[in-house]
Amino acid sequence: GLNLEGYLFPDTYRFPRGLPAASIVDAMVRRFLQIVAPLMERIQELEMSMHDVVTLASIIEKETGRSEERPVIASVFLNRLRRGMRLESDPTVIYGFEEFDGNLKKEDLARKSSYNTYVVSGLPSGPISNPGLEAIKAVLYPAQTDYLYFVSKNDGSHHFSATLSEHNRAVLIY
Repeated sequence: GLNLEGYLFPDTYRFPRGLPAASIVDAMVRRFLQIVAPLMERIQELEMSMHDVVTLASIIEKETGRSEERPVIASVFLNRLRRGMRLESDPTVIYGFEEFDGNLKKEDLARKSSYNTYVVSGLPSGPISNPGLEAIKAVLYPAQTDYLYFVSKNDGSHHFSATLSEHNRAVLIY
């Protein structure tokens, strides 16, 4: 069936009680189109499809809750894509699970799924969440960095690295 993951814009809505689900979905998709309309020129400039923008934004949405980090995380993923590196994003692995117990294990990273970016090259087959405007803008206006890696500092923020050796040191620290 039709998968609207990524296109149901996260916002505050007011609906009358008993409104059919289809009307709610319609309002959320209309809001998405309204939000991205001013960004269409930039999307075309970057020669990205809306699907790719929303898919990448959905990963960024899941990777950090910190608005100031979103353009930096976008730069990491875009740098990796440009170099033909896999994204290797844990939230994409988790999205491919039927059920997730909250504990991501090493063998999970090898699990075949069109969403597992440790296995598939490029972007996963589609969005893994419904990104907000900040995550979408991060894809369209990423920070300019040499970063290829990041690791959680376990406080909601991340440490960014340009080299694998630097990243491995950061992993040991955090």
